[in-house]
Amino acid sequence: MAAPTGQRDGSSASLWAVMLLGAVVLKPVEAVSEPTTVAFDVRPGGVVHSFSQNVGPADKYTCKFTYASQGGTNEQWQMSLGTSEDHQHFTCTIWRPQGKSYLYFTQFKAEVQGAEIEYAMAYSKAAFERESDVPLKNEEFEVTKTAVAHKPGEFKAELSKLVIVAKASHTEL
Repeated sequence: MAAPTGQRDGSSASLWAVMLLGAVVLKPVEAVSEPTTVAFDVRPGGVVHSFSQNVGPADKYTCKFTYASQGGTNEQWQMSLGTSEDHQHFTCTIWRPQGKSYLYFTQFKAEVQGAEIEYAMAYSKAAFERESDVPLKNEEFEVTKTAVAHKPGEFKAELSKLVIVAKASHTEL
């Protein structure tokens, strides 16, 4: 698990997850609404593609996934977006429902607009049936205030899932 300003070792990652889950449990006002899920094709061929969706009142938040991949044929992926009841947080999850992608990603970047990332994680394999998510190694990707992206020269070309939790950049009066 990763936070843009914190360490991503196992102990801080576990603490971060507990704090995030605790915040949702202790503040039911901020419970996440039912997410909207949209299917899209991830296409190989080495060409840069992108897919984006908006969520929230007046489509306040945007999640955009940009990538280039090689090998195989089109794969069906999904993007799920949800907001907290007070619309101050939103989640964006991008993943391959079948668990593992057989495409080789030469690059990826997931960006948010209208919010700053509080938590993000990238996975080489998404949970499927009895298997668990397999996170990328810390050195394979980086998290900034508004994006999660591969690190050139470090990323091992395997991607199956991205998870982002972001908070509104500013509060409207």
